[in-house]
Amino acid sequence: MADPRIKQFRIKTGVLKRTCKEKISYEKEAEQIQEKIAKMQEEGQDVYYIKKQDQLLQETLTVIPDCQKRLNAAYHDLKALVDTETELEEAEEYQAAKVTVEESAGHITA
Repeated sequence: MADPRIKQFRIKTGVLKRTCKEKISYEKEAEQIQEKIAKMQEEGQDVYYIKKQDQLLQETLTVIPDCQKRLNAAYHDLKALVDTETELEEAEEYQAAKVTVEESAGHITA
């Protein structure tokens, strides 16, 4: 029977990767909407359509903090597992988890 901790590494690594991708995606979307609003204003488009885009931007911006909170939690969860289960460092899953923790460290807030 495989070590159940290996399964935890796989699950938590997946969660961290997915949440990190999600946050980056929302940030990119917010940026694109801001650019679209700026372009619409330059072109003098109808205020109604600009307001609709602004509503969309506000919705996107409200999702980002929640996503960041989940990302921070997933990061600290996996980092704690990596730090405590060092006897598994030869396992492929441990190595993958360690790399994921290092890669996502730049997206973590205090």
